[in-house]
Amino acid sequence: MTDPYQGDGEGGQADDQADDQADDKLDKIVQARMKLRARFDAKMAATPGVSDEAPMGTGPKNRHGMPQVPPGQYTTKKWPVLDLGSKPRVSKDAWALEVDGEVEEPLRLSWNDLMALPQVTEESDFHCVTTWSRLDMRWTGVRVAEVLARARPTEAARALLCHGYDGYTTNVPLEEALKSDVLLGFAVDGEPLPVEHGGPVRMITPQLYAWKGAKWIRRIEVLAVDQPGFWEQRGYSNSAHPWRNDRYS
Repeated sequence: MTDPYQGDGEGGQADDQADDQADDKLDKIVQARMKLRARFDAKMAATPGVSDEAPMGTGPKNRHGMPQVPPGQYTTKKWPVLDLGSKPRVSKDAWALEVDGEVEEPLRLSWNDLMALPQVTEESDFHCVTTWSRLDMRWTGVRVAEVLARARPTEAARALLCHGYDGYTTNVPLEEALKSDVLLGFAVDGEPLPVEHGGPVRMITPQLYAWKGAKWIRRIEVLAVDQPGFWEQRGYSNSAHPWRNDRYS
């Protein structure tokens, strides 16, 4: 007779198998993240936002060693709204993010999928090309590197083209996109990201001008060859480094 308190062992075996599968999946994600980081570590360390020996700007050093306020910028507590003239209202139920192009595993993340990924809350500064900067914004989101590790960019991958629900596009080199402060942000200063600022989810790029962070983001296209986005096609800088006053090409 089977002991009712022990069961027949099959349930325990199934649980063990599920745990093993979860551990294997986590190991693969960690390995992919470390491999991706190793590929771009040197390039990330050489980007102007962390390595420039003669950066322009004023004030004490910021979180990544640059002057707090880039050249030509003024600080404000306000958060001006800038867009292409439309503010798409995308519900959390309808929102999804596609990650495709030069990747081994294309992804489609729903809102719930994004919420299941590791989240961070950290402060960063927001520098708009129109000359204002808002300092010490507290963002909650998922690191872009976390998402890309799951998609596994190919050896040919060099850049991202990010697409918004409003038709906006902007390009970001992988060595910038993989930095730990580049987030898919869904909350700011403890509140859900407002629609007018790109909610439910936008990308933020604290070491580049803010136009490089697509609002209402819906797709991350991984590219083998860099491709200019909306403003880059219209004379804005391809690289967008604030501490070099790198606004226009």
